[in-house]
Amino acid sequence: MLSLAARRRLAPVSVRSYGFPRKPFNPEAAFQLTDPPNSSWKPGDGANARWLDPTIPRKSFDFTQLGSSDAYKILTSAIIPRPIALVSSLSADGVPNLAPFSYFSMVGHIPPLVSVSFSLSQKRSKHTRENISATKEFTVNIISESFVEAANCTAAEAPASVDEWLLSGLTPYPSTLVKPASVMQAAVTLECELYFLKDLSPPNSELITTTLVLGLIKQAHIHESVLADDGASVDPRKLRPIARLGGTTYSRVLEGFDVERTSWKTVKDAYDGILTSKQSKENP
Repeated sequence: MLSLAARRRLAPVSVRSYGFPRKPFNPEAAFQLTDPPNSSWKPGDGANARWLDPTIPRKSFDFTQLGSSDAYKILTSAIIPRPIALVSSLSADGVPNLAPFSYFSMVGHIPPLVSVSFSLSQKRSKHTRENISATKEFTVNIISESFVEAANCTAAEAPASVDEWLLSGLTPYPSTLVKPASVMQAAVTLECELYFLKDLSPPNSELITTTLVLGLIKQAHIHESVLADDGASVDPRKLRPIARLGGTTYSRVLEGFDVERTSWKTVKDAYDGILTSKQSKENP
């Protein structure tokens, strides 16, 4: 067990408050469906009139002049919520590594691909990036509420010799098609093979600052307790996934609503009417 001093060193140095009171975590809160924000919306209605006040100006940020820390703060707080990949990998010498990444997403299903990207430091290498580059294999484990603190602990920039599995208290278990272990506590695990790796540099620079990795999903393992009634999809109420916001803030998925996919056949007449009205106003 970690000492109190060690736990304090691992604690976040600052916590975002957003200016409103903090409430105790409610483990009983669960995902539920609601009506959509505007159930009476029809083609051409646009956004709710109470949304953005047009008299308030927009603040512009020039990313060609912005420092890296300011760019990070803006982008990670604006592009939200982001899913988190808890990535398990092995070094060329067989040393295990476990680390979370919120620069992560699904790329497509044919072929089944996920993306993980790494922000690189000139002072310290990313062990996960080096491992994937060397061994061409990794697993992605989806983080649920029950082990978010354990997953977050693996983000510590520890020496390569440190066993993040031991630090987190999470349990490795053998994968089926790849050598890196899966996380036993994760209800969803994706076994991945390296499909594409690209080092990226800022414009007009040769300094490598980011690496983009695409992983080909070879097999998915899903705990039956989180499957939906159809047995072929995951129920968010059961999975209780965690998302990343800005700073040190995470989010739960507690509400959702259905908005049916729009087909051209159902909106064509409405569009023709909107277009005719627009043209008549422009050419009275």
